[in-house]
Amino acid sequence: MEANLKEQLNSDIRQALKDGDKLKRSVLQMVMASIQNAEIAKKTALENSDVIGILAKEAKQHQESIEAFIQGNRPELADKEKTELAILEQYLPSQITRDELVAEARRIITEVGAQGPSDKGKVMPKIIAELKGKAEGKDINDVVTELLNG
Repeated sequence: MEANLKEQLNSDIRQALKDGDKLKRSVLQMVMASIQNAEIAKKTALENSDVIGILAKEAKQHQESIEAFIQGNRPELADKEKTELAILEQYLPSQITRDELVAEARRIITEVGAQGPSDKGKVMPKIIAELKGKAEGKDINDVVTELLNG
């Protein structure tokens, strides 16, 4: 799906419209609105990695809503959010395992020549760019901190 994610989303919106799939259409239109707002703010078209970042942010918001609705004893709202989250996840790269994250962090630490905790600023931008949408920022931070302190 690396071709052009925006084109894929637009195409899927049209298909959902034809199929009468109101929920999918609604979720994808919401994502496209976020993408367009980001493009207006940035004053340029977004790269696929930026679109993945927006999708990941939307997915994270749905995940937080699901948890809040479950705690608030609102299973019907949690179920709706889960359905919407499943639609978003179709467009996100699959999440990497902790072992894969550790291996990638080690590779980048070696690549940039990081020696210790003070070199974290060299490692983080590079690893976040490479793993956008594939791993949570908090998990990346934890692994890099652990390896640099090791």
